[in-house]
Amino acid sequence: MAKQNQNQKAKTVAVLGILIGLTVLMAFTPVGYLKLGVTISISFLMIPVAIGAIAKGPWAGALLGTVFGITSFVQCFGMDAFGTFLANTNIVFTFIMCVICRALAGFLTGLVYKLITKFTKNAFVRSSVTGLCAALFNTVLFVGALILLFGKGTVSEATGIDPTIGVVALFATIVGINAIFEAIAAFILTGGIGTALIKAKLIEA
Repeated sequence: MAKQNQNQKAKTVAVLGILIGLTVLMAFTPVGYLKLGVTISISFLMIPVAIGAIAKGPWAGALLGTVFGITSFVQCFGMDAFGTFLANTNIVFTFIMCVICRALAGFLTGLVYKLITKFTKNAFVRSSVTGLCAALFNTVLFVGALILLFGKGTVSEATGIDPTIGVVALFATIVGINAIFEAIAAFILTGGIGTALIKAKLIEA
């Protein structure tokens, strides 16, 4: 029993180590993003978070979400114009938005996967829906925190969006079409990757 527990711990460390490394690599290279034309940029960074949540549960999702959030927060120091503006405005709020919200998104993603497994054994359905929810949680929590913490005026100034529009319209404008493409990408890619890993028995079904 002790040896089995040791093997399980080693497997968990290995899986999380690989996913953490992949998240960092994706965050700081073009691998993590796909640009379509001038206006659409799709981020794939919630996919390792979703895979971790599928493989090891909510707390693994939270850990990987935290790693994703830290990479995002680091970019607020001169690497990203929008993030730098927010950090200069309020660094604590920026940390909450970047890190805490991503950790929560990862944790909720793990809960979603646990819930789905009670209703279906289909690996693709479980994985794809989990990936979709991961992308949606990330978008809703991040943009929601952005508007709630910084206020409509600051957000409008940072984004150049008309400050006279309502909060709902502001939220929809910030989310834009990118969130739709990210959700579709997360649905398809997490579904495919998760299914392959489950069928290869690299993830416990």
